[in-house]
Amino acid sequence: MEKESNVNDEVTLKELIQKIVEWYHYLLSKWKIIIIAGIIGSVLGLSYSLIKKPAYTATLTFALEDEKPSGGLGGAMGLASSLGIDIGGGGGSIFTGSNLTELFKSRAMVEKTLLSPVLINGKRISLAEMYIQNSEWREKWNEIPKLKKLQFLPETNRKLFTRAHDSILGVIYKDLSNNHLTVAQKDKKISIITMDVKSDNELFSLYFTEALAKQVGEFYIETKSKKARMNMKILERQTDSVRSELNGAITGVAVANDNTFNLNPALNVRRAPSARRQVDVQANTAILTELVKQCELAKVTLRKETPLIQVIDRPILPLNKERLGKAKGIVFGGFLAGFLVSLFLVIRRLLRQLLS
Repeated sequence: MEKESNVNDEVTLKELIQKIVEWYHYLLSKWKIIIIAGIIGSVLGLSYSLIKKPAYTATLTFALEDEKPSGGLGGAMGLASSLGIDIGGGGGSIFTGSNLTELFKSRAMVEKTLLSPVLINGKRISLAEMYIQNSEWREKWNEIPKLKKLQFLPETNRKLFTRAHDSILGVIYKDLSNNHLTVAQKDKKISIITMDVKSDNELFSLYFTEALAKQVGEFYIETKSKKARMNMKILERQTDSVRSELNGAITGVAVANDNTFNLNPALNVRRAPSARRQVDVQANTAILTELVKQCELAKVTLRKETPLIQVIDRPILPLNKERLGKAKGIVFGGFLAGFLVSLFLVIRRLLRQLLS
């Protein structure tokens, strides 16, 4: 039985080798078709390398320093606590790690960036308009009345946009976020984030990278320090209000004293308004002193809650350029065409053998 199995195995291996040789001779007999296909593929590859625009990549790296407030400040609540004011922590950790990288690719941030102004050939336009011009959409839109006069002016109020504006911005956003924008934190232990923007327009890559970093940075700082900023404003309003009351009380004391000047000692009841005003002055002075202290603490907290975004490397012209070379286009196009034609010939022969 073992001998028969070995014989069958040997026969199977021989048949496999024979099949390979047979297919080799078959493809060799079609060498003219394969060579012609390879030549055509090489020409197409060369043409593609000449037509295809080079891709420019703008890279920006930055680091985040998010200082947490000390415990001493957290315990210094005083009068602010009794007024319902919290001078403690701010934005927390809502934008850390992967959350922060996704913030860069969010539609809100990308669309705000697209409406940022840039100066092109002495004309102030938005990045969205620059993208449209680079993509040559205007030529197609001239035949569509709804889109012919569609404009994306820089820093336009988003609420004024029509459905057509939203649709175009949505298409641009999907293309940028899926194909051109890459944001990554290489190491979770290091707070350094790298952003890459790749496009076939060198200036667009540069301007969009810098504008997006600025937009996200402003939003990040505002969000992280929003609570501390609100508390500081409340304390400032309370301080101004109490100071106004104190000034009024001081004036009231002076007026009451003027009214009771050289007053008959037997008429002490006439001194009551002055005494009440004096109490108001003392009370408002104590409140104002505590509020000023809490206001200064709130300012310190705000400075600690405001994160520092330090740009390490900015994109500098000329940007890194990637282009399919002529030699690569010829070799890749010829190989791909020859492989596809060979595959087609093999499949066609197999189908004929099965149908015969």
